[in-house]
Amino acid sequence: MATPITARFGKFRVLLGSGSGPIVYAAPCGFTSKSLTLGKSLSEVSIPDCDEEDAPIVLGRDVESITSSVAGEGVLAAASVSTWLDAYESTESVPVKIEIEFSTGTVTWTGNMHIESLELGAEQGGRVTLSVSMQSDGALLRTDTF
Repeated sequence: MATPITARFGKFRVLLGSGSGPIVYAAPCGFTSKSLTLGKSLSEVSIPDCDEEDAPIVLGRDVESITSSVAGEGVLAAASVSTWLDAYESTESVPVKIEIEFSTGTVTWTGNMHIESLELGAEQGGRVTLSVSMQSDGALLRTDTF
């Protein structure tokens, strides 16, 4: 059995872009978990069998829309507070780049997202934490360098 090529946590990057001039991307510090979800909204249509009317109807599905979201959790790093708050307070979506780097190449998604929610929290004896939810504003474009 061949061992699969995988990527480590640090090679999965969520980067926010600067809003002025050429976009400069940087990964805010503090995530201990992060995810990218790609989704489709589908419509269904019943398709009868024209040769056998008593046969079960099959369902056809068509894509109505696509969406993507990013979620992340971790500690609230002082160096990242302004970045997250500025992005959240903006009524405009922010440039985002998500990268997963493997030893054989990188897959990258770029586009714009809104910071849907920021949750700050803390428990006695612990550190201040951050939970972030971002939703796409338009398509994320994928590029691969394999």
